[in-house]
Amino acid sequence: MSFNCGMKDGWLNMNYLLTGGAGFIGSHVGEALLSVGHTIDVIDNFDPYYSKDIKEQNLSNIIAHANARFFELDIQNYADLVDKFGNCQYDAIIHLAAKAGVRPSIVDPIRYQNVNVGGTQNVLELARLIGVEHVVYGSSSSVYGINPDVPWSEANNVLLPISPYASSKVSGELLGHVYSQLFNIRFIALRFFTVYGPRQRPDLAIHKFAKRILDGQEIPVYGDGSTSRDYTYVDDIVAGILAAIDYSKSNYEIINLGNSNPLTLSNLILQLEQIIGKKAIINRLPMQAGDVSITYSDISKAKVLLDYHPTKNITEGLTTFINWLTANQNV
Repeated sequence: MSFNCGMKDGWLNMNYLLTGGAGFIGSHVGEALLSVGHTIDVIDNFDPYYSKDIKEQNLSNIIAHANARFFELDIQNYADLVDKFGNCQYDAIIHLAAKAGVRPSIVDPIRYQNVNVGGTQNVLELARLIGVEHVVYGSSSSVYGINPDVPWSEANNVLLPISPYASSKVSGELLGHVYSQLFNIRFIALRFFTVYGPRQRPDLAIHKFAKRILDGQEIPVYGDGSTSRDYTYVDDIVAGILAAIDYSKSNYEIINLGNSNPLTLSNLILQLEQIIGKKAIINRLPMQAGDVSITYSDISKAKVLLDYHPTKNITEGLTTFINWLTANQNV
């Protein structure tokens, strides 16, 4: 490697710790940081929620880069974090590692609490120990729960999450507030709204539906198709994360990162059919526990604080994703 832990030797670049860097969003963030000359240490534990092969493929460009180091470890293990990074200096920590998935969290809530809350506590303790003054945290639109007051604004302080996953993300935001108050760590929580694009997790609707339509298999559709999601292209999310790394005007913020243009499930399927050129075979099923009828972001705060302006519309984004998927049939 071309750098030592925390030693910048007069370089103008910055040094970051990225958790969850083998994941969908994390790998895009890592590549973006490297592309502008920064150095990164990347953590991932290859959680078996989906294939390790996919995550290793996500990481391939990062591992090959001279300004990146990868560490396979679990954020639940604070001793490992201190052992590997206790003498490091970072300009910021981008904390994206988490146990993912709303529906699986209902089956295994204790695990989600341990990883998403306990792991976040460990990352914040590491930041306090080594003097990192800036943490960017990947939160979720799921924290809003069932909330008919759309679009959802960060000013709505009454959150009613309906899954253990969503609850764990709220807890992470609150932990960040504690550390910002007690230890002067700037904490920026970004609530992501239904992120999609190349490398999207295979369990998520766009990836699963597109692959099954391509393969001529039926797709599971929960409900009557009227539920809607604020689908946000991954490059727009990455731009918001990079802007949050540079934000310095206040010590604690919660900021929505979405597209502010919800699309119904029926219209999403129609778009996929048109782009792929095949009709979907639909298996209609009852709504599932933990699902909400709509997600819809108010991004006015992100526009003001982060100069965040999503640029990719759903047709362009889905086309790019499907082109990627057809070129990567093994994922």
